[in-house]
Amino acid sequence: MLSDDMVRSALKNVVDPEIGVNIVDLGLIYNVDIRDEGRQVVVDMTLTTPACPAGPQIIDQAHKEVKALEVIHPSLNDVNINLVWTPFWNPEMMSQDAKDELGYF
Repeated sequence: MLSDDMVRSALKNVVDPEIGVNIVDLGLIYNVDIRDEGRQVVVDMTLTTPACPAGPQIIDQAHKEVKALEVIHPSLNDVNINLVWTPFWNPEMMSQDAKDELGYF
């Protein structure tokens, strides 16, 4: 059965190309909802800014990484990535590892 941890682990493969840190550690993933006994995954995420030029690329890659989980969970057939702006992202949302890597104190 798919789990939140498995989805977040897959999403760690998505790196913001401008910052060089994965979207999970950046704090861009707000919610992972696994529905219908693992047949559907809905991810609520944001970007560091609404004007992020890499936004479409990041969202597309997030979709592909979650969808790739169907190899080990064949029942997964629907992945939705919802782009949300509430709450608005700020650097405090980053993991401690990301803050350390970026020198944010």
